[in-house]
Amino acid sequence: MYNDEQRKSVALEYLKALDNGGVTSSGGSIFDLFAQDAQVYFPKWGVAKGREQIEKLFADLGSTLKSITHHYSGLNWIFSGGDTIVCEGTSHGEHVDGPWRAGNPDWGAGRWCDVFEIRDGLIQRCFIYLDPDYAGKDTGRYPWIK
Repeated sequence: MYNDEQRKSVALEYLKALDNGGVTSSGGSIFDLFAQDAQVYFPKWGVAKGREQIEKLFADLGSTLKSITHHYSGLNWIFSGGDTIVCEGTSHGEHVDGPWRAGNPDWGAGRWCDVFEIRDGLIQRCFIYLDPDYAGKDTGRYPWIK
């Protein structure tokens, strides 16, 4: 039986592997952190079901990102008392269309929230909520962005 701190360590390992090009701290693959039948949601991509689709999702996303850095000191963790934990945070990095940093501009990319279900040390579900317009190019459809 995993406790909240153990689930948090799995989620942290996932975030750190994202920052490290998909390589975990032990040198393994980020995909080793997922159950075979896991699900991952990413905006504008949809729900990837199973390891093969998850690998496709990350390959598609990875082809657009040059780098990403999560800001660990400001992470906000919410524990359900069960398998579900939520992590809210900020990031910065570079997309093929340009760089981003949370808060610059304030309406731009870099703020995110991930909802994890972690059982037996593996990610069963990771639903990622963020603005996938990393470089802030999609401004014409939002009249409040000047």
